[in-house]
Formats: sequence, C-alpha cells, structure tokens
Amino acid sequence: MSAFDLLIGALVALFCGLDRTAVSQIMISRPIVAAPLVAWFLGEPLVGLQIGMLVELLWLARLPVGAAIPPDDTQVAIASSVLSINLSRLLDTPETELLLLCLLVAIPLGKVGQYFDRFSRQYNIRLLSRAEAYVDSGNLVLAELQHLRGLLSFSLAAVGTYAVIIFGGFFLVPVLWPLVRQPLVLSHSWLQLALPLVGVAVILGTINVSRALTLFCASFGMAFLLMWLV
Repeated sequence: MSAFDLLIGALVALFCGLDRTAVSQIMISRPIVAAPLVAWFLGEPLVGLQIGMLVELLWLARLPVGAAIPPDDTQVAIASSVLSINLSRLLDTPETELLLLCLLVAIPLGKVGQYFDRFSRQYNIRLLSRAEAYVDSGNLVLAELQHLRGLLSFSLAAVGTYAVIIFGGFFLVPVLWPLVRQPLVLSHSWLQLALPLVGVAVILGTINVSRALTLFCASFGMAFLLMWLV
C-alpha cells in the first residue's frame, strides 16, 4: 500500500473525526461526504461515493449526540475507501466485489471506535475537573492547556480507529479475497441493495411523522437512483 495514500487518509480521518463531536460539526464527518472526499484526494472519487452511499444509511439513525456513542461510521467509510483503492491496485482487481469485501471487513473493525471514543470522553471528564481547578486558582494558561489535551484525545481516538481498520483490512482482505471472490461475484448486486435496505429499515422504525416519512422516502429514492447511475 502507498504510504502517501495512508497519510492522506490519516489526515482526512483526523479532521473528519474531530468534526463528529469535538470541533465545528459542519457534517463533513458523514460517510456520504468523508468517503468521496478522501477518495477524491486519492484520484478515485466514484469509489468513495459508492462506499459513502452504502455506509450513510446504515448509521443514519445512530448519531453521536449527547452520551450516545455509535460505531465510528466516519472512519469505516474513510478507511474502507483507502483500502479499496489501494488493494484494487495491489491485487489488480478493479471489481465492485473487492469494494464490498473491504467494506464488510471494515464495518466490524469500526466497532473499536466506540471503545476509543468512550475512553477519550472519560479522559476528558478528568480534564474538566483539572481545568476548573486551574480556573479557580487563576491559572488560565494551564486551564486552556487542558482544553487542547481534550482535542488531542479525540484526535488520537479518530486516528487510532482509522489505523485499526486499515491494518486489519490490509491483512484480512488479501487472505479472504481468494476464498470469497466467486460468492461475491454471484451476490454483489444483492449486497449492494441489502446494505441500504438495512439502513432504511432502521430509520423507518424511528420515524413517527408522516411528513418526515415522505421526505425520507423521496431522499432515499434520489440517493438510490444516483447510486444506480454511478
């Protein structure tokens, strides 16, 4: 794998990871944005768009709001895009089936993002107590330092999740590819349909307003049409 591609992916993972909860929250952390963004930097924006559309609906009903800590869909989308682009070159396989395998491997590995995120939040709770103590004592410089350390903990959580998915996928995908290539060739069209439908089923279970249901169905229809055209 290209070290430059891994570095680009890590930088995108860092900025998008901070956007999830810690900084700005301008929604570049959403898979539909993050995956095409990193893939565009790597010269394959359509690969990122495919992955982003498949991942977006899976976690659309589980946002990192308040105390909720869902699996890190941002890093799943970014890392699976980097894996798919690089391994397709390494294995000389530009097929959609490899993209799906990278995504299916990245999804369970993304579970580690919950543990990293939970650890960083617990660490930041301790930093808050220190910052309050420094403010009470009039030491504003050290109080601000605790704030920056909090950003660092979120940064490490994001990049750590990205690294686990990348290196786990780098070792697993080449091993699994010869074993599952033929089954994926036969079933990849169904998998491409099943992943969005799982997300749709989850979201429909949370919608109680008829107008919201209509808007959602229209949005999903447009996204699915775009995926079909791509």
